Amino acid sequence: MDKWDHRFMQMAHLVATWSSCYREGRNIGAIIVKDKRVMTTGYNGAPAGIETCKQKGRCLRDELNIASGTRQELCYAIHAEQNAIIQAARLGISIDGATLYCTHQPCSVCAKIIVNSGIVRVVYENPYPDEFSTLFFKEANVSLEHYEVNR
Repeated sequence: MDKWDHRFMQMAHLVATWSSCYREGRNIGAIIVKDKRVMTTGYNGAPAGIETCKQKGRCLRDELNIASGTRQELCYAIHAEQNAIIQAARLGISIDGATLYCTHQPCSVCAKIIVNSGIVRVVYENPYPDEFSTLFFKEANVSLEHYEVNR
């Protein structure tokens, strides 16, 4: 890891503060970088035009007692990684060969999307218990790197 990795991870943490997730500790940010330039950003939150969980004052997943890492379709939020990739598509920005910096390790759903987007490197800080995401990255030769704060 170098100074650029540190800078971009700091930016991912800033983007995470924009999250509209109601759950404590689930504010996640992502940025996509190519040639040391930020292409797009993303954070977890409700799709455009839909009331956020923070606005509702409740979390659907908490109400339904859904365990973390399961039944991801039962959530109002789009994941940060997905939002960053969607923004690139909407803006016509190629992210082929890019690096994604994310505050948390991507889940398996995001991993598949990341692989198909052409991103070649993922740097994350907080681990996430999803064996399949690690497997997808390994099989697709996408570099998955754990960023450690004290480095």
